[in-house]
Amino acid sequence: MALINPHINFNGNAEEAFTFYKSVFGGEFEKIIRFKDISSAEFPVAEKEANKVMHIALPIGPNTLMANDVPEIMGRTNENENRSKIFVSTESREEADKIFNGLSAGGNVEMPIGDSPWGSYFAMFRDKYGIEWMVEFASKNNG
Repeated sequence: MALINPHINFNGNAEEAFTFYKSVFGGEFEKIIRFKDISSAEFPVAEKEANKVMHIALPIGPNTLMANDVPEIMGRTNENENRSKIFVSTESREEADKIFNGLSAGGNVEMPIGDSPWGSYFAMFRDKYGIEWMVEFASKNNG
């Protein structure tokens, strides 16, 4: 079965954001590769980009949340982009509360955690790094 693994672009603070996500979800980083780790004569890396994250991965359940810092030569990532969200399905209301309370701290809540009109326990927000999330607990009784 195929898995979908979200990937996020950051403007130089991927490691900071992922340390925050790790504090909410738990677990350990699967991998961190910095641009200096892949620097070569064919792929020179500017000194100011050397410690930026080329790839970081945090397993969450069967999936993996991944990210990188975008090198300055490629331009800035639009931190106000709102066409996509990371959707987190939880196994209980308590887990939904824990993830919502953790990730939304310092962010902007669009829809507070609570019972939704469609019968699930749901929240929608942008975290303090500008990443948009949806958290939902849908009991088996909700169809």
